[in-house]
Amino acid sequence: MKLSTAGESHGKGLFCIMEGLPAGLKVDLGEIDACLALRQSGYGRGARQSIERDHAEILTGVRDGVTLGSPVTLAVYNRDYENWKAYMAPEGCDTSARRLTKVRPGHADLTGLKKFGGSDARNVLERASARESAVRVAAGTLCRQLLRTLGIEVSGYVRAVGGVSDAREYRFEELSSRLPELFMMDGAVQAEAMRFIDGCAAAGDTCGGTAELRVKGLKSGFGSCMTYAEKLDARLAAALMSVQAIKGVEVGIGFGAAARRGSCVHDEIFYEEGRGYLRKTNRAGGIEGGMSNGEEIVLRAAMKPIPTLMRGLATVDYCSHEAVRAATERSDVCAILACEVVLESALCCELAAVVLERLGADNLADVADRYGRLPQ
Repeated sequence: MKLSTAGESHGKGLFCIMEGLPAGLKVDLGEIDACLALRQSGYGRGARQSIERDHAEILTGVRDGVTLGSPVTLAVYNRDYENWKAYMAPEGCDTSARRLTKVRPGHADLTGLKKFGGSDARNVLERASARESAVRVAAGTLCRQLLRTLGIEVSGYVRAVGGVSDAREYRFEELSSRLPELFMMDGAVQAEAMRFIDGCAAAGDTCGGTAELRVKGLKSGFGSCMTYAEKLDARLAAALMSVQAIKGVEVGIGFGAAARRGSCVHDEIFYEEGRGYLRKTNRAGGIEGGMSNGEEIVLRAAMKPIPTLMRGLATVDYCSHEAVRAATERSDVCAILACEVVLESALCCELAAVVLERLGADNLADVADRYGRLPQ
């Protein structure tokens, strides 16, 4: 399966083409829109979320709510485009207005200008913006629906906001009880995190956080130890790192493994009649030797603070070279809940690609049959 996205933050819309989805998958457009709404929610979000009410439109590859096996095209149109048409219209517009030359630290502005040329960072930031992730959520939800037909479920929660962290471990079944404001699990910890966000807002500052993602029901043997490009942990880490603002990914106990002895890191193997091979711990996070081992997959991703601060950081005007304060393009203080939703979607897309590569069928019935015959 191959996924490509296109579109600018303030352009006409965001679009994606999904090649390789099997025929016969019933599409739940309501669930896609519900996930898009979740991406726009969360404590600490900015004013643009009140402008956009994202809705996914299917343009190709689906008939009567069922995939055809041909490329699926999804569109999420930008309602805010009407306010930006004079400056963004591909047919012709005023490029002298809404210019951005006060390049923002932590953004793609400066490096993008040096790479792609020109003197207006808007040509870079419009694509680099996390707004791009809206259509990835739409695609990821479609992939989630595919995985679900095989008994594979994906979920997650927010483990930390800034320095406010929840150290407790949760079972997969508990994650459905994550709290709506920040997707944290513990009410007291979340209340402290919300106070931390309020403090950042009062100071004109921003904050990030850590999301934990889990996959239940993936059988063993997905990925490979034979070539580095096929390693499951490498592919999933790359998928998560492709999400805007992600600066670190862990698998299982991750960096914690470096501080422990081997006897406290590697998951011992047992065998029971009726259950087969099993592990009583899951420090590897469900992946050994670049392959799924049948245990629950556990991943964590670290989101940096949003680089556009309301008070602006010190920078340089790209054209005049004068010292200035960075431009303010949006006003989110914290978007960790939205990031968690996007991370789940990116994970679903890559997992669906891995699963379909191994099973190699053109219709969903054959995919399900082949998956059902695999050992656990």
